[in-house]
Amino acid sequence: MKTTGKDILSQFLKRWKGLLFLEALVLGIGVGIFIYVLTTNYVYSIIGCISTVLGAALYIKPWKPDLDTTTSYLDTHLETLEYSTGLFLKNQESLSGIAQLQQAKIEDELRVVIKNINPPTHILKVIVISILLVGFGFLGREFNILERLQPHQSQLPEAQQIPFVPTDSIEVKKVIPSILDQRVIMKYPDYTKVATQSSTVMDIKVVEGTQVTWMLKFDRAIKSVVMKSTENEYTMTLDGDSYTRTQFIRNSGFYSFKFEAKDGTTYISDLYAIEAVQDSDPSIDINGLEQLSSFTYDEEKLVRFNTEIQDDYGISKAHIIATVSKGSGESVKFREEQLFFDTPLVAGNKDVELAKTIDLDQLDLEPGDELYFYVEAIDYKTPTPNVARSETYFATIKDTTSYEFGVEGTLGVDRLVDYFRSQRQLIIDTEKLIKNRSVLETKEFKFQSNELGFDQKSLRLKYGAFMGEESEEIAIAPEGADIDEGIEEDHDDHDDHDDDPLEEYTHDHDGDNEHNLVETEASKNKNEASKNPLQEFMHDHGDPESATLFEESLKVKLLKALSEMWDAELYLRLYKPEKSLPYQYKALKYIQEIKNSARIYVHRIGFDPPPIKEDKRLTGELDAISSYQKSDIIADEVVMPFIKQTIGRLENILTSDTEITSFDRILFEKAGTELAQQAIAQPGKFLNTLQLLQRLIEGKNTSRKLLFDIHKGLLDALPKPVIKPYKSTSHLDEINQLLLKELKLDD
Repeated sequence: MKTTGKDILSQFLKRWKGLLFLEALVLGIGVGIFIYVLTTNYVYSIIGCISTVLGAALYIKPWKPDLDTTTSYLDTHLETLEYSTGLFLKNQESLSGIAQLQQAKIEDELRVVIKNINPPTHILKVIVISILLVGFGFLGREFNILERLQPHQSQLPEAQQIPFVPTDSIEVKKVIPSILDQRVIMKYPDYTKVATQSSTVMDIKVVEGTQVTWMLKFDRAIKSVVMKSTENEYTMTLDGDSYTRTQFIRNSGFYSFKFEAKDGTTYISDLYAIEAVQDSDPSIDINGLEQLSSFTYDEEKLVRFNTEIQDDYGISKAHIIATVSKGSGESVKFREEQLFFDTPLVAGNKDVELAKTIDLDQLDLEPGDELYFYVEAIDYKTPTPNVARSETYFATIKDTTSYEFGVEGTLGVDRLVDYFRSQRQLIIDTEKLIKNRSVLETKEFKFQSNELGFDQKSLRLKYGAFMGEESEEIAIAPEGADIDEGIEEDHDDHDDHDDDPLEEYTHDHDGDNEHNLVETEASKNKNEASKNPLQEFMHDHGDPESATLFEESLKVKLLKALSEMWDAELYLRLYKPEKSLPYQYKALKYIQEIKNSARIYVHRIGFDPPPIKEDKRLTGELDAISSYQKSDIIADEVVMPFIKQTIGRLENILTSDTEITSFDRILFEKAGTELAQQAIAQPGKFLNTLQLLQRLIEGKNTSRKLLFDIHKGLLDALPKPVIKPYKSTSHLDEINQLLLKELKLDD
């Protein structure tokens, strides 16, 4: 349906009224934000916004424009309409033919030009004004303009005023300067997103790192103002007509004010508490997940869980630290990865819930591998953020694979990396071979027996390395045999059997290794002349028999074990495992003895007493013996020593009416430091005593009531003594003894 000229005018009128209403609304929003930035008060901000919108609407009057006003505005600003837009408001039947032609002509022209003209509003100016108001609000909060512009003509209510008392307890008839304005401005760290707060209450409870500014304004001029903390004093700066001081709060404590008037009189206030609240670490709760998750190789290996993270002032980052463990034993390898949650983290939220699904296949986990992971969350604290982590959770893939020994055609022996069989394992394998002899083929039986012989040889060489051997051959005399006779007998035996079929598998004790045997008498006489007279006092590291980690007894046992291994290997090579077993058991016995000897090695290097002289034994003479006796008295640690000394000193002052000296004031200050530590933990219990002690330190004279109150408060601050068990002795008088005697007679 074709729009008429009157419809076009109505649409223009609606747009005109809407822009006028928008002007009032934008101006009200700007004023509301301005008030909130300055005062940080939602109520004031909403009231200011509504009031501004209503006031601007009454001033602008967006309901006032009508169709007549619209036609007049268009005729004035568009010459092409020829002052004929009023024809659209009249009934077409009442118009003449010329008027109807003019109306049709102007209607086509109006459709073209209406898009190029805007209603008469000031929307852009209002937007700029609102932006400037918001900017001025932030500048005013930064420079505390609101507090500086506030009039301070009247004093604060007496309940809020900082009470000052003169340090001199003598009655002062002069008027004490009073506080016109007292203010604590707390600017929280930026990461907390907490607006700057102002208070007239001097007790402060803020987050660590908060910038606190104290402002004091007096009703008259004074000489100086000092702010006293637990141990230090800080002079406040005169800024205009107020004394100020700014400090970043790091620890809890107490403070007070002291000022000096123009006449030289000093006044001191009560103590006020500073409580520094630590920014707590983020809390992490993992739901829907057990501590250990186990999967088989053929099932879906997915670990699903939800994590809920909370923090006081917002969470900056949250991720998962996963460690993959592959392999076992000495060949285990670890790989650490950082995983992110499937749910995107909106930084700055105080409470978030994140979900994660970990696919073990994507992490390349194989049967036997393990996954360790935990959630880590970081907050916005500056300069060092708080980092929290959850408990560690485990996920593993069950290893169902079993390994069996197999020999390929080109592999002659079982080559195991970084591993060799122990003597006990050789015994077990030998017994198993003997048991399975009836079911094994001859070739297979001989093959396995020969393999065990090779393993016995490898074990012998491993133990031989501890003896400093550099070759596979070693000679050892049989246990309990005479070495010279053994040499001659073995020599005759070898002469009679030059072609010994077992020569390849036996160990020639009298052949190439004669230099390893004990020297005979002839060889001893032969080398006696050339023997070094210092030889018996030297330790030759080049000699394999001397280059060892063991003492002689262990060395002999190890040589015997090696000898038994020789014979065990021989019978295994001859395919007689049943004859090899006794030698293997003997070798195992010697190895166990060596291990037991090593265990008691520490005891063997203990105290070695000097030998007893037989001529002095049992004579009873003690002249040459000097005894030594030492007695120590271990005193208990003194708790709160200065408070205890102060209690004693106060008792002396109260009983003897002595004056307080400068040394007493130093003692009282140290006692106040100790008491402040207790007052920080329990301010409601010890704060009053700490204030009285502060007056005692500053005052030149004190009343007895003040001393009594301080004495009582310090006694309450001392820890209760621990009652220890003891034996009580009671003395009975003569009457009680007769009574007990009569009672026994009646029994």
